[in-house]
Order: sequence, then structure tokens, then C-alpha cells
Amino acid sequence: MTDDTGAPPVTRTRTASDHPTGGPPRAGRKEWIGLAVLALPAMLLMMDMTVLHLAVPQLTADLAPSGTQLLWITDIYGFLIAGFLIPMGVLGDRVGRRRLLLIGAAAFLVASLLAAFSPTAELLILSRALLGVAGATLMPSTLALIRNMFHDPAQRTFAISLWMLSFMVGGAIGPLVGGALLEHFWWGSVFLVGVPVMVLLLVAGPRLLPEYRDPAPGRVDLTSAALLVVAILTTVYGVKELAFYGLGAASVVTTLVGAGLLAVFARRQRRRSVPMIDLTLFSRASFSASLALVALGTFAMMGFNLFVAQYLQLVAGLSPLTAGLWTLPGTVAGIVGALGAATAVRRVRPAFVMATGLAVSSGGFALLLLADSAAGLPIVVLGSAAAFVGLSPVAVLGTDLVLSTAPPERAGAASAISETGNELGGALGLAVLGSIGSAVYRGLMVESAPVLGDVPDAATETLGAARAVAADLGGDQGALLLDTARDAFTSGLHVAAAVCAVLVVALGVVALVTLRHVPAGGGTGEH
Repeated sequence: MTDDTGAPPVTRTRTASDHPTGGPPRAGRKEWIGLAVLALPAMLLMMDMTVLHLAVPQLTADLAPSGTQLLWITDIYGFLIAGFLIPMGVLGDRVGRRRLLLIGAAAFLVASLLAAFSPTAELLILSRALLGVAGATLMPSTLALIRNMFHDPAQRTFAISLWMLSFMVGGAIGPLVGGALLEHFWWGSVFLVGVPVMVLLLVAGPRLLPEYRDPAPGRVDLTSAALLVVAILTTVYGVKELAFYGLGAASVVTTLVGAGLLAVFARRQRRRSVPMIDLTLFSRASFSASLALVALGTFAMMGFNLFVAQYLQLVAGLSPLTAGLWTLPGTVAGIVGALGAATAVRRVRPAFVMATGLAVSSGGFALLLLADSAAGLPIVVLGSAAAFVGLSPVAVLGTDLVLSTAPPERAGAASAISETGNELGGALGLAVLGSIGSAVYRGLMVESAPVLGDVPDAATETLGAARAVAADLGGDQGALLLDTARDAFTSGLHVAAAVCAVLVVALGVVALVTLRHVPAGGGTGEH
């Protein structure tokens, strides 16, 4: 007997009666192997977001893109992932999550080949766009399938922690793998990493992954889908413009237009008998609070990562590869925090696990206030590792609560909403914390202008520009400019760290107040 995808149905290794307490069925070997298969595309998606930046010099020399084309090559992938996450998550609920995952894997494979062998900038932009749409099918499908494969709460929490670790590992090894490939092959080789991963997913997926869809999906609302895509794309674009270029008429208007379109979308959903997204999910305390905690945790993590990366290279003077290696302690700390949270929540309520992690995180951000521009490398590495080890439990347990609060037939939409919250949280973190750091830097550099003498205005805008100007000036004036710029940047880092410390303390209070009813060992406490 087969399901409507043509593949034999996957049977669980154990049933509820096999559970020693008569509770939910526990996953067996097939489900855990299936989880490994699901983790691979998640890791690949994060790698694809990092390796391209290393290939930019080579592809620029080969394809000679214009400045605008280069921006589209680097940005369109992330934009389209963010814009299509929720529509694809809803589509997976309707047509089948495994079916959509396999369709997305095939599309990702083809788009990877197109990108690797693109002869023109225009075709590379199109390929990256296809990769973004295909990537948007993979992320919610993998997380929703985990919800269907792991019914035991403790097992599901641990599975989600392993799934999230794949993103961390992908972000950590992406630059290393990309650098190794570019040292021996052409720029397109960085896209071929996805080909064997997708082949493995296409072969193993039908055998290891179950199929699931909403039994009563209702009619497809194409108008709502189109409205949501445009709204999210506009909002994310506006926020990212704010992150990189600061306050400006175009970025502010774009962000406000996106927010307005989201409001129109929400109003449309309330009026429909079968909405594309069930907004009543947001009335559940566990769902809304967990979603906010995950998004704001990502705000702090992604926003402050920008300062760490710049400090390592522009203040400490490390090479990109060495700087990448110094970020590994933070990645390892994140892994420890995620696995520790999955273990602790079996006996301790999620609210207390999250609050404890956030307290550690606030201590890490507070430690960063002691870093200076001369010898602050150990403090920056230790402080950021402590901050990230404390934020990891929020990411794991918050995501688990978002999924477990939503009914099984809405798991695809819920996972997509969670991932979209991550995207928006990260973009806002870059925008807000980046703007704060830039404002502090510019203010201190302007104050120091009488001491620095006659230097170009560009040196007062960014630390990177100040380094270039200092190299041109040379001598005592160049050294003075560089020292002043490093001190100003480090002061900006201190202010951003203080903001993050206050934010995570507030998040800890929110977790204790809103999630204290959620029991240890799984469940949401809501019925």
C-alpha cells in the first residue's frame, strides 16, 4: 500500500503501547536517521549564506557585474528565503511536507548547478533567486517533519536542539569550506557543495521521512499568499537597508509600507472563514511569548556578532581565517548550551532553563564592557561565548514551544512563522545595534577632530575607512588616528553590549512570567 506520493508509508518503530508510561510513541532508529537527513539541508542553507562572500572577488573578476548586480547577487538569496518562508510552510501543510521538501531539494540541486556554471551576472542573480525560493521550502518542511516524527516531548526537544546545531555548524564551517574550495577551484565550486546533499535527501527522504498534510486544508488563497510575500519582502528589505545605510527616507518608507501590508494581510485573515494563517495561534501565551523570545534572542545574537567580527579583524588585527577560528569558541558554547537545555528541560521547567541561560548571557555581555582596544581579545572571545551559551536555550526551547503549541496540522505554518521571526529579529539586531555603534563611533571621532588634525571625513564614519586613511597618512598622525578610531569603535561595542545585557535580563523576566505554567518534560500547559 502506498500514499499519494507513490512511496510506501513509513511505519514507526514503536507505538504508544511500547512507551513505558503509556504516553506518546517514542521515535526509533529510523526517525533518528531521518533527523540526520533533515539536518543536512539545514546546515547547507547556513553555509550558502556565508560562502558566497568569500567568492565575491573571483566572480567579480570573471563576470564583471555592476555594483547593483553585485548587491543583488549577494542579497537576493536571503531576501527570497525570508519572503517565501510562511507561504511555503502553509503550502507544505496542504500538499504534504515530505513532498514539498523533495520538490525543494530537486529545485535547490538544479539551481546550485545553474549558479555554479553561470556565464553572466544576470543568470547568477536568477540562480540565486531560485536558490532562495527553494531554500524557503526546505526550512519549514524540515522543522515541521520533526514535529511529526518525534511525538515524545523530551525526544522532540532534543531533536530540535540537534536540528538547530546544524545551523551553527553550517555557519562555522561555511567560511572554512568555502576558503578551501576557492584556493583550488573556481568561484562556482562553492555552489556545488549542495549537490551531493540534495541527492542524498532525494534518495533517502522517501524511505526515512513520513508524509503529513492538513486533512482539511480549505481553498488556496493566492491573494493572501501574494500579499504576504510582498509584505515580508518589503519589510525585510527596509530593515536591512536601515542596518547597512542608517536612517533614510527610502529605508524608513519601505519599512513602513511593509508593516502596513502586514496589517492588511492580518485583517484579511481575520475576515476569512479558512485563513491562510490561523491568527488565533498568537492568542496562546506559549506561542506568542516563545516567538518573541526567539526573535529577540536572535536580535541580540546576530546584532552583536557584527561587532565581534569587526573587532577581531579591525581592532585586534587578525586575518579573516584567524578571526574565523577565534569565533569557534562561541559556536562550541552555543552547542553546549543547546544540548544542555534539551537535557535540563526534562526535569526543570522551560521558563527556569531559559531564565538561567539568559542570566548567564547577561553576564557575558557585561564582561564585554571590560574589553579595550589594546588587549581585549580574550575578553571578547570569552564574553561572546558566555553570551551565546546563554542564548542557545532560548532558541531551542522557544522553537520547541512554538511547534508544540500549534496543532499538528499547522506545524508547517508555525515553523515558518518561527523562522520568519528569526529573520526579522536578526535584521533588526543588525539595524538597531549597528546604528547605535555607528552613532557612538561618529560622535567620539568628531569630538577628537581637533586632536587628529586634518583627516578626511570618511575616517569619522567607519573604522574600516579610518584604517585605510591611517595607512595613507603614516607616521605619528596615522598611528594617532588608528588608535583613536579603535577606541571609538570599542566604545560603541560597550554601548551595544550594555543594551544587549539589559535586553536579555528583560527577556528572562518575560520567560518567567509568561511561561512559568509550562511543565518540565514537555507539553505546553495549554489545551
